[in-house]
Amino acid sequence: MSSFRVGEALVSGKGGTASGRRASLSQCVREAVEAYFADLNGHPPANLYEMVIREVEKPLLSSVMQQVQGNQTRAAQMLGINRSTLRKKLIQYELNG
Repeated sequence: MSSFRVGEALVSGKGGTASGRRASLSQCVREAVEAYFADLNGHPPANLYEMVIREVEKPLLSSVMQQVQGNQTRAAQMLGINRSTLRKKLIQYELNG
């Protein structure tokens, strides 16, 4: 895949465009949250902030750990967080396998 600026994701295939147009990560999150509200059918959401963070953070950590082949020091540097914080998050999301 070609390189892209931080904060952008390739939009293609199902749910995207065949043209390969890039959408910002924030736009993808906005669309997902709006779809979530639509699915609620007027019912009030609960713990929305926690849900969104969990849904974004787990795949982020998983992808970074895969990219650095499990090297927690490199992953923490890449993420800009302390290695002990990374370890806690990997345990929290059961990604320490």
